Order: sequence, then structure tokens, then C-alpha cells
Amino acid sequence: MFGSIQQLSDGLKASGYITDPVTVSTVYLASCLHKPLFLEGVAGSGKTQLAYAIADAAKTHVERLQCYVGIDEGKAIGKFDESLQRLYVELRAKSPDINWKAIASDLHSQRFFVAGPLLKALEHDKPCVLLIDELDKVDHAFEAMLLEILSVWQLSIPKLGTIQAKSIPFVILTSNEERRIGDPLRRRSLYLRVEHPTPEREAEIVSLRTPGARPEFHASMAGLAKALRGWSMEKPPSVSEILDLANALQLLGVDRITPEMRDTLLPLLAKTESDRRKLMLRDGFASLIYDAQHYTTAALEGRVA
Repeated sequence: MFGSIQQLSDGLKASGYITDPVTVSTVYLASCLHKPLFLEGVAGSGKTQLAYAIADAAKTHVERLQCYVGIDEGKAIGKFDESLQRLYVELRAKSPDINWKAIASDLHSQRFFVAGPLLKALEHDKPCVLLIDELDKVDHAFEAMLLEILSVWQLSIPKLGTIQAKSIPFVILTSNEERRIGDPLRRRSLYLRVEHPTPEREAEIVSLRTPGARPEFHASMAGLAKALRGWSMEKPPSVSEILDLANALQLLGVDRITPEMRDTLLPLLAKTESDRRKLMLRDGFASLIYDAQHYTTAALEGRVA
């Protein structure tokens, strides 16, 4: 998918994704070795966005399988369209010369099969990015089902047969660590731990989305993010939520957050009732702003690790 590490690095930056050299080299090796890339870390740290940035850098698209509790193979691989099958049988039954054997064969062909993300990813002529998002929400049986596609790049589908990949997708698995992913998938993957960005890197991310603002504003957003994440909040802010906050402040014509802005900013900062109560405590928000200013100064001076 990429001619060189530099091409990948330039492509990620052009897409607006700021990362480190280790991540770039790991992504490059995963693409060259046809290995899945397993991204594990806290929610909101940019794992899903990395998948889309890789696709953008490769000038391809994403087939996304969003995992959830109770997902089955039909949602992931696909299933036969039974209503279309019934309609086909009714129409063919009106013919004076009925070949039931041929009809049965037609009914179990891909003409009547609605492909899910896993099958779609194998059917593209050009490699795509297959994002299997939040894998930690599924059970071990679903994990085991993925082993075939990740090992031999094919899918065995009852009544339809075995579908071989036309191209090998770049597979990205993400986990928010709600449960431990099994060893068989880990062995087949290259692993990256994804944490929230450092203040310096987050300031750079904010600057890409708000290029008209001053460097002090970018650093203040990164400082506030670090302060919020250090407050043991039930739902600490993601990178995308900090970008939303930065855009909101620009719409309000504000380039500096003060304690007096608490009530206005609470809907952007606190997404649960417990977090809202924590920020509403006496001197709580003022203390948060004080911490944020400390991190902002450190980020501007390049001292925060």
C-alpha cells in the first residue's frame, strides 16, 4: 500500500493525523507483511481515526465492522436475502418449464447474498482498510471466526462456499480494553499501545484544525485536555472532543478559558452527571483551570513529556 515509510509519514500528516515514528514504522511493516495491526488503549485516544488516516494516505477506503455485544456472523460476513429468494422462486414457478435444481443452485449464489464488511473487504480489486472496531465488545467465539480471514484470507460461508480474497486488505483491530483479547489474534498481529497524545502533540493536532488561532490557544487546549484527563473523570475527553471544544471557543470568539466560563463550557466538558457534579464543586473548575494553565506553560516551553 505504501512505497516507503516516508510516503506513509507524509500521507498521514497530509490527512491531519499527527503521530510518532514508531507508529509510522509499525504501520508500514504491517502493510508490507500483510499482518493485522492491533491497536489497544483507552477510549478516545485516536485509534479509529488512525485507520481512516491510513486509508486516506493509501488513497483507498475503509470497510468498517463496528462490534457490539451480541453481533453475529450475519452482520459481519453477510447473509442471504430471503425475501429476494422467495420472490425469485415465485417468478420462476410461473414458468412452464421449471428446473428446480437450477433454481436451488441460483438461490445459493452470490446474487442473493448481501455481503457484510468482512466479505466486502475481500471482494475489492484494490486493497482497502478493514477496520474491526472495538473488538473487546465481542465474545471469544466471534474472535475465533475472524481467524480464518486473518490467516488464509478467505471466508467459508455455509451454502455459498469458500470465497477467496481478490486483494488482501490492511486489517486494523481496535480495543478499548473492556476485556482481554485472546492470544490467537494477538499472535497474528503487530501490536501498538495507543495513549492520549502528549500536550505538545495535541497542541499540534489542534493547530491543524484551527490554523487561524495563535500558538498560545493551541497549547491551552492541550493543557486543558491533560488537566481533565488527570482529574479521574468518569468520561475523560477524547482528542476529537478537545477539537470540538477548540472549534466552539472560536465560534464564541474566545481565545482563553477563565473560571467564569464554567457553566457555558460544562456541556462540552462533562458528558456524565458524576463528571458534571465534580466540575460544579466549589472551586473545582477554578482549580482545573489553574492546572491547565500550568500544563499550557510547560507545553509552550516544551518541557512536558
